This record gives sequence, structure tokens and C-alpha cells, in this order.
Amino acid sequence: METTKVAIIGVGDISGIYLENLTKIFRQIEVVGVCDLVREKAEKAQAKYGIAKIYETMHDAFADDQVEIIVNLTRPYEHFEVTKGALEAGKHVYSEKPLGASGEEGQELIALAAQKGLQIGGAPDTFLGASIQTCRKLIDDGFIGDVLGFNASMICRGHESWHPDPAFYYQFGGGPMLDMGPYYLTTLVNLVGRVSGVTSVVRTSFKQRLITSQPRSGTLVDVEVPTYITGILEMDNGALGNIFTTFDVVYKEQARFEIYGSEGTLIVPDPNCFGNPIYLLRPETGEWREMPLLFDYQENSRGLGLADMAAAMKGGRPIRANMEQLYHVLDVMTAFKRSSDKKAREEIHSPFERQAPMEKAKVIGIVEN
Repeated sequence: METTKVAIIGVGDISGIYLENLTKIFRQIEVVGVCDLVREKAEKAQAKYGIAKIYETMHDAFADDQVEIIVNLTRPYEHFEVTKGALEAGKHVYSEKPLGASGEEGQELIALAAQKGLQIGGAPDTFLGASIQTCRKLIDDGFIGDVLGFNASMICRGHESWHPDPAFYYQFGGGPMLDMGPYYLTTLVNLVGRVSGVTSVVRTSFKQRLITSQPRSGTLVDVEVPTYITGILEMDNGALGNIFTTFDVVYKEQARFEIYGSEGTLIVPDPNCFGNPIYLLRPETGEWREMPLLFDYQENSRGLGLADMAAAMKGGRPIRANMEQLYHVLDVMTAFKRSSDKKAREEIHSPFERQAPMEKAKVIGIVEN
């Protein structure tokens, strides 16, 4: 089988599931090399997953003629520099979320990719999994009638009690909207369509956060970003909804996502996951019914979006997790603060069109061209 050769930049916490899936499940991808500022991390990944090369710098990976796609798994505030460097070197890029730490960074990357004739794909790819693809089919097939609205919440106290190095969540490119918002908004636009406007209020509830996880327990972190964000979204199709994300409150259940239709209501599972239960309420039953998952990839299948990107590029079809989607989601996420700052509605001008839904796999791990 012809494979697409990739190099991974950044071997941090999220890289483990990528390497596991890309080396064992997604057969169209071949990881030829890894690179990290901490060489020991790259060496451990090389030994565990049988990777051929360790690059001393990301520029060595960019210069490798074998490599077709650079996989950017660095921290959010580093995404821009890595993706820009890869594009300038003539490489396609698949990036962890978000596309950039600001709308301006996203715009520059999209313009550069277009100028170079290159593609950017990126996370989250959870919307390609069994749960969200089943939700899309239920909505598209009319199980809740016309979509009227939605309500989505990601509520937690932050990551400093469990993450080994959580400071970046409170720095430029962090915060609950840019960290978790990509899952909710990517799911939303794939289920309901393009966002046309945002009205929001945001705040930073605590100026500093105390890390209690090891190895940095006792460290105080200055908070540079909003950590309590609430807003109203208007959609092209007329639907209206609320999104609320916060790192500030004590709460037991982290995720909630409901979509309301003229004939029923759908409980969408946590969009950070691939295969959690879906519940449908219709007037005929008057009670919640769990819906069967009708698509593949119920387990943690991070890397599915990269496999889809590689297959799309080989087959000449559109990439599902494409750069238009990445930028539209970034534009909407950054619009919350823009709206709050000016105390008015923020119009969304970035384009977005839903791509074709997933098809049932003939073989798990191989995405159709």
C-alpha cells in the first residue's frame, strides 16, 4: 500500500495517542521521524514506536525530502511558528488545535498556504468519529426536524490539579475557549452549519492560578487570557444558541451539548470523544432513547483526520478537517473576546462549507480516497 510519510514536531502529552494510532491503526500513514526540544522525549518515542529518524531541529524535518506532511503537535502558542516554517519549506501541515493563537495568525497561515499551493489540515478530528457522524446523520435525515437552536457548555476548574505542565493553558493561545472550544465549535458547524455572528461577554476571574500537580506543585501562574466566556451564536440557517466555557468553577460534569429541533432534541456526547452515547427525545415516546452508533471509530482515534487528509490528497477530493474549517473555528473562537471588548455583536465573515460525511470503512484504519 502506498503511504504518506509524515514527521511529528512536538512529542508531548498528546503525541502518545497519535503515535499509537499512526503506527498501529492508520495504514496510509508512515511516521518517518520525530523532533522535540527535549531530545529524550524523541528518543523514547523512537524506541517505543520504531521510528526511523530523530531530527535535531524542526528545520531538519522540513528539509527531509521523504516527508510530505509535517504534523504539528507543539503547544498552542507555538503552532504559528512551526506551521509557517513548514509551509515556507514547501510542506503540507496537519496541526493540533487551534490553527493559531489569534485570528491574525490564522489569516497569515491560510494566505501563505494558498500562495504556496499547500494544504493545512488539523484537529480536532473527533467529529469524524462514530458519535458525531451518527449525530450528523440523525440531523440530516430529519430526526429532530429543522434545527432551531443549541446549548453547549464546557465547565471545569482548570487543569492545574492534574496536568504535569499546565501553565500554557493560561498564556497566549490558551484559555477554555481556545483549548476546548475547537471540539464544540467544530462539532457545531459540522452538525448545523456556518456561524454568522457572535455576541459575548468574557472575563478573567482569577489573575493567578496555583499549580497543585507534580512536578510544578506550588507554582503561581499569571493568567493572560479570559477564563469565563459566555456567548450567543447566530447560524446561517437561522438557528440560535449559547456556548459557555470556563476554567473557573467547581462542577461535576464537564461537558453538555444539546441541539433543539422543531420535532425533537438531540443530546450530543462530549465532542472531545469519538464514541460516547447519543440520546434522542421525540414526542412519540416522550423519553430519551439511546441511539445506536452507525459509523466507525468509537475508540480514541486521534490521527483519523490526518489519515483522511492523506487519502484526500492522494485521491483528489476535499479534506474533511480542512483549513477553511480550521480558520472559521478560530475566527469564531476569537470573536468572543472581540465582541466582549466592543460590547456589541461581532459579524463573522470567514467562509465555511460542510464536507461529505464519513463512509463506512471496508477496513478499519484505511480511509477511502
